[in-house]
Amino acid sequence: MSQWEQVEEYLSSRVVQPDDQLKAIVAATGAAALPAIEVSAAQGKFLMLLARIAGARRILEIGTLGGFSTAWLARALPDDGELITCEYEPRHAEVARANLAAAGLLDRVTIRVGAALDTLPDLAGAEPFDLFFIDADKVNNPAYLEWAVKLSRPGSVIVLDNVVRGGSVLDPAGDEAVQGTRAAVDILGSHPRLDATALQTVGSKGWDGFALALVL
Repeated sequence: MSQWEQVEEYLSSRVVQPDDQLKAIVAATGAAALPAIEVSAAQGKFLMLLARIAGARRILEIGTLGGFSTAWLARALPDDGELITCEYEPRHAEVARANLAAAGLLDRVTIRVGAALDTLPDLAGAEPFDLFFIDADKVNNPAYLEWAVKLSRPGSVIVLDNVVRGGSVLDPAGDEAVQGTRAAVDILGSHPRLDATALQTVGSKGWDGFALALVL
């Protein structure tokens, strides 16, 4: 175990303290043979606290996987809150639905199955979302980011995950995921309705990072 991972484990055990329901989601996701690419517990609690700080009542997540980040975000919602999460893979959505039901959170979560770029237009014209978490296929990050702006209001918060990718974001000739990430970073730095920053992270998920944007 790397020193980064040891520090994360230390901080998680003393500060983050994920409970048995959250640990069960990770275990069930692994048992279902879904890829182990969910956020860490520390990152999940960061999202939850960010949603609470923002006073989020409506949250949109793009990329559900087994529902771990979904669960953290759903816990931040008030009683009348709603979280919509978009998942391309039906199998992933099935596992997430079971996990969220077991955690007692399914009553405030709607899972939309299918390509997000096909389902997001259905949300146009509805009440804007207060917080967005984008953690899906990186090729479409620019389009996801543009949709987040369209579905937002001034003061909405957008979190875009995996913007460092082990440093490969520096490679202008990188693969499609890198190209999508680089294009999204350019949007974050130039969009007239966004004020953004990006931070590198290290830990159990390796060397990566996230971007945080405020909609103006």
